[in-house]
Amino acid sequence: MDRPRPPASLLELSDLSNFGIRLTPAPEVWEWLSAEILADTGSIHNEDHAHLLEADIRLMWASSSFEKQGRRVLGQAEQVMLRAGDWQKARMEQQMRDWFGDVPAFIITLAADYCSQCSDADFCALIEHELYHIAQATDQYGQPVFTKEGAPKLKLRGHDVEEFVGVVRRYGASADVQALVDAANSPAEVGKLNISRACGTCLLRSA
Repeated sequence: MDRPRPPASLLELSDLSNFGIRLTPAPEVWEWLSAEILADTGSIHNEDHAHLLEADIRLMWASSSFEKQGRRVLGQAEQVMLRAGDWQKARMEQQMRDWFGDVPAFIITLAADYCSQCSDADFCALIEHELYHIAQATDQYGQPVFTKEGAPKLKLRGHDVEEFVGVVRRYGASADVQALVDAANSPAEVGKLNISRACGTCLLRSA
């Protein structure tokens, strides 16, 4: 099955700055990844995502990527949480229902301008990167948690050293990951120290 492509009409809007970023549902992407990645009969099946087979996930195309903290954002997985007041919440719920027919638990958004011209391998790596963000929750003993209905309870998770181990295993190391691998395979220049003691982010997390 050929990989899904963003609609040409959306790409045309991405070239018109006065329209801003436009979004549209991408059910064809979910159908494709369900058949090719999630299903055990898929051509690039990955059992790491088995917990997502019946997950309440919707896909969207965004007309273009955007910049955040100096980086170009090409994809994003998010858990849908409507925390606004009455009318704001009603407006957001209405938009979700107009797009999807209901309010999903998770949304994955992909940059159409990038996905229209990237290689098949890069597209698959981007999709799997976002899928890896949606993990099965575990209890205090590290055991998988399920809902009352018996389905995997899902949550968002962070990166494996700025990338997922599964993506590197399947598609190879990017330049920054390879640099980390090369450094790890070389003798330590200073010594093995607990770097978290000197990292402000780690200090905040451990506070």
